[in-house]
Amino acid sequence: MAGHPVFSMNFAKVYPLLVEKAKRKGRTKAEVDEVISWLTGYDADGLQSQIDKGVDLATFYAEAPCMNPNREFIKGVVCGVRVENVEDPLMKTIRQLDKLVDELAKGKTMEKILRR
Repeated sequence: MAGHPVFSMNFAKVYPLLVEKAKRKGRTKAEVDEVISWLTGYDADGLQSQIDKGVDLATFYAEAPCMNPNREFIKGVVCGVRVENVEDPLMKTIRQLDKLVDELAKGKTMEKILRR
């Protein structure tokens, strides 16, 4: 697949890093799963299936059951990059998940993280 090298990263290798990032700040795997579910529409079985299949990030997002339309309200900076200014749709989605997990790790409430 053409594009940024991150697109071909195995989601099963990225997922534990997201969980660990949250756990270091006292949050839980269940909360990370809730954030992923909100963004992508994957339920617990669907998420585990993608991990078991070893799909890359591009496939993980391409096969997402229902990308949340409210993801466009995710704004802010991740790794020095303003999320709302990212032009590539896949990279923007990857950054959005990273921003959500950052917010989780920073102690924001789930209500605020999930833009309720």
